[in-house]
Amino acid sequence: MQIEEAEVMKAFRIYARLARDGSADKESLQEYEADDQVRGLVEQFAAEVECVTLAAGERLYMVPLARLSPFHLSNDALKRTYLRSGAVNADLYLMYVAVIVLIGAFYDSYQTMEPTRNFLDMEEWLKLMQLRMDGLKEHPEEELKSLSQEYSYQWSAVLEKWESLDDVKETAKRQSGQTISRMSFLDTVKRFLMDQELVVQVGLQELALSEKAKIIVQRYFMELEYNRGILDFLYSLDKAGKRRQKEVEADAGDH
Repeated sequence: MQIEEAEVMKAFRIYARLARDGSADKESLQEYEADDQVRGLVEQFAAEVECVTLAAGERLYMVPLARLSPFHLSNDALKRTYLRSGAVNADLYLMYVAVIVLIGAFYDSYQTMEPTRNFLDMEEWLKLMQLRMDGLKEHPEEELKSLSQEYSYQWSAVLEKWESLDDVKETAKRQSGQTISRMSFLDTVKRFLMDQELVVQVGLQELALSEKAKIIVQRYFMELEYNRGILDFLYSLDKAGKRRQKEVEADAGDH
């Protein structure tokens, strides 16, 4: 079937908006969905830069699939935009883990394709992070090194970075401008997620997943190709943490 010049230009205008802003408005989405030729062209343009398109709510998004994509947010850009001066890769790893833990909280520990809750409270997010970190601490140093090679995550560095954060409330002052609270760190991760339109704030301390995030999870997040088994590993930490919590509660009840 021959593609008309008008369809090519319409598709390119939609792609140009996606390339510039990362998303396009309702009118662009309607044009994208109404014409198979236009939609196919937009998807081809996106594929050329290692991206995919997805419709969520009333917007059309373009999401990078590979680090080689020019639209991929680099580690240096993440550090510069969201993390404090002097941030290292361990800060980024901890940030990634915080994102995975948050998403996992909505999906019943990575076992379902549909969210099982409407929102997550920041305090609960903090507790879930602590459960994973406590689980990491149970592994000997040599085992953590082996796990780091297996999952391409520096788990020892992640744990050390978490432990270095002050276990205080967000209102606590920073000491010498260096140490921050764990809640403040999660606030930084929240800002990143909101900037990427992956979460929305629905209460003073409550976050909900956006439609964009739900579609990304359904299409890619659960796939081993993309998560490299990290979800299963973190879920095992979650189960261990819950088991320890029950043991502590049982011991308390005996006294």
